[in-house]
Order: sequence, then C-alpha cells, then structure tokens
Amino acid sequence: MKRINTYFKVVLCLLCGALLAGCKTSRKVGTVVSKGAKQEAVFFTSLKEQALQYNTLTARLNVTLDLPGKNFSSRVDLKMIRDSALQLSVVPFLGIEAFRIELTPDSIKVIDRLNKRYVADNYEKMRAETPVAFNFYNLQALFTDHIFIPGEKEFSTAQYSRFKLIQEGPAAEIRITDNLDILYTFIADGEEKLLSTHISDPSGRFFVNWLYSDFRLVENQPFPMQMDVSVNEEQIKKGGIQIGFSRMQLNEPLQIETSLPARYQQVRLSDIIKSLTKNL
Repeated sequence: MKRINTYFKVVLCLLCGALLAGCKTSRKVGTVVSKGAKQEAVFFTSLKEQALQYNTLTARLNVTLDLPGKNFSSRVDLKMIRDSALQLSVVPFLGIEAFRIELTPDSIKVIDRLNKRYVADNYEKMRAETPVAFNFYNLQALFTDHIFIPGEKEFSTAQYSRFKLIQEGPAAEIRITDNLDILYTFIADGEEKLLSTHISDPSGRFFVNWLYSDFRLVENQPFPMQMDVSVNEEQIKKGGIQIGFSRMQLNEPLQIETSLPARYQQVRLSDIIKSLTKNL
C-alpha cells in the first residue's frame, strides 16, 4: 500500500508541476447519449477518430491550483510537439515568466526563476523508486483528451482486446489495468468523445479524476476547453486543478528549447515532490 500511495503522490506532483508550470474556438459541441452498443472495432475506431488530430499545439491556459492551504491562479502558455516535447510556461503577472517545465519521453526539466533553481531528471530514476507505468505519452494523452494504454506510446487495433468495454446506459466505460493493478477507467459519450479519465488504486482508496467539458470545434475537431482534475483519498479531495483553454493553434511550425541556467542551484525532483505532497 505504501508503494501505491507513493505512486499517487508522484502522479499528483507531475500534474501539479506540469500545470504550474490563434485558431479561435468556434461553436459549442454538445455531448451525445449512447443509443446502443456498437461492435468493438467500430467503437474504438470512432474513439480514435474523435480524438484531436495534431502534430503541434499551442494554447493559453487559465489555471487554478487548489491544494491544502494553498491556492494559485495563473496564465500558463502551453507548447506541444506530439510524441516529442511538452512545455509549460507560467506567467503570473506582467508577462514575466516565473516557472517553466519541459517534459520529453525521457526527461523532465523544471526552471524556477523566482528561487533561481532547477531540476533536471529522468523517468528511470523515478521508476527505481516506484515502478509506475504512467509515462510522458500518457500525460500527453490527458492534456489532449485521448485514451491510452498505461506505460505505452500508442495502441493499435490489435490491442483493443486489452480494454474491457462496457456499453450500458447513456455512456460507454472502458477499463484497463497496469503493472501495479492501478485501474484506468475512461468514459465516452454516444459519439465516442472522451468525457473523463479515472485512475484508482486496487482498493479504490486513492484516485485521480480528470474531467473534460465545454467541447468546442477547433479546426473542425471537437475539443474540451475545460478540464477539471481532482486527487482524492478515501473520498476526501486532496487537491484540484482547473484548466481553461482560451486560445489554440494546431500544426504551426514550432520549436521547443530549454537551456538550463548555469548560475541556478540544481535540486532533486524528490525535493519538489516532498514539498508538494507533505500535506497528503
């Protein structure tokens, strides 16, 4: 159970860290109630087609972070190169960057300009302490409203059988477990738009909810302009993040480059995890 608890603290840190860190929206798109079960291949094909198709993505986020005794709101500029890099720049006031985070499939870099310190770490060190399956590609999927297989880059038609598909009631439920028996539950509407991702430990004691709402057309593709994230223990909310997308551009030329300041102090990612989760 201690290992499971550590897993969820690491996930919380990644989510909080990533979030602390113009094609304009068009008309609003509603959710659709399911009208009956579909063949598995048809369902998953539609699910992948409904997900946002992009090579690069930029957006301005309005982010509110709520942790025990802490509340923080800021503008965050998001840049993504699919399957390559995800960067968030926190600009709380006067257009001055205070915090920057860069995630790649292999590493994480954090620059704290206010305290003149930085983190440069890799996921292998994290897995040595907690063998989490959750990876860069899974975090990328959460930000872009995609379904995913824990620990993997993407999935093909041959892997549909790894999911348990339940098509009962107004929405479909898709389940899959990882190497720690962490349960991932995805909910999709009648048009196979992904409405939520629920991540829970085997006992159901610890869980993360990532909810998608306010769907609008972005370059003729439905995308949730509001994302609400909560981290819970024993039905008690331990932290929350609200993300509002106000501007988006897709498939524009984009480069992401982060140089580490030579005069900043290097700290460990575990130090940041400890400071963020000391109240959990």
